[in-house]
Amino acid sequence: MKGLVHSIETFGTVDGPGIRFVLFLKGCPLRCKYCHNPDTWTTTGAQEYNVEDIVNRVLKYKGYYGDKGGITVSGGEPLVQMDFVIELFKELKKHNINTAVDTSGFMYNPNNEESVRKHEELNKYTDLYLLDIKHIDNLEHIELTGVPNDNTLAFAKYLSDNNKDMWIRHVVVPGITLNDEYLIKLKEFIDTLKTVKKIDVLPYHTMGEVKYNNLGIEYPLKGVRTPSKEEIINVKKILGVIKNDN
Repeated sequence: MKGLVHSIETFGTVDGPGIRFVLFLKGCPLRCKYCHNPDTWTTTGAQEYNVEDIVNRVLKYKGYYGDKGGITVSGGEPLVQMDFVIELFKELKKHNINTAVDTSGFMYNPNNEESVRKHEELNKYTDLYLLDIKHIDNLEHIELTGVPNDNTLAFAKYLSDNNKDMWIRHVVVPGITLNDEYLIKLKEFIDTLKTVKKIDVLPYHTMGEVKYNNLGIEYPLKGVRTPSKEEIINVKKILGVIKNDN
């Protein structure tokens, strides 16, 4: 089985615990306005790798990853290529490699038996999910990404109900997600989940703008500033990442 790959990072330190082999897959149904990898949206220009290719590459670096590190499959939306990820993780588990998926949760459809079945299969071989909650408000989520957040929130509940560890990731964008009301609602939702091990607050940045220019795509957040250090501290207090002294 072959996967359509955008790029590979062999020494990742921000995509899960420890040092990680990060596999970026091509293809994504979302069009997030702050996406810094628009070149992953389609499968055009993908490199094809079979499962054995990737397993052999990961094993070359196994000594660096230790007990905490491992592999993270990201994207794009990696679960567009669900069958490849399942087969890859199944093989890596034979070598005791820690596995993680960085996902929007959009591919999970609780009303579709095939979707549920495939996620159940994936769960057998996945140690951690990095779940990106783009926006807690559904209408704002549609405006930001082009799709509703129903599947994402249902997936978070599904992971919690099935005792699967997750990190919640949330990008802070002034004028979009930098809003105390929405952040409080997000915290209230996270508090209903029992398997959240970490909340990652990710400040919006403009480093992807050059890619839009190179691809001839208009950058949708042109002129939007990055959040200040004080604003990020406030977000972390609301989400409970750091203690509020008040």
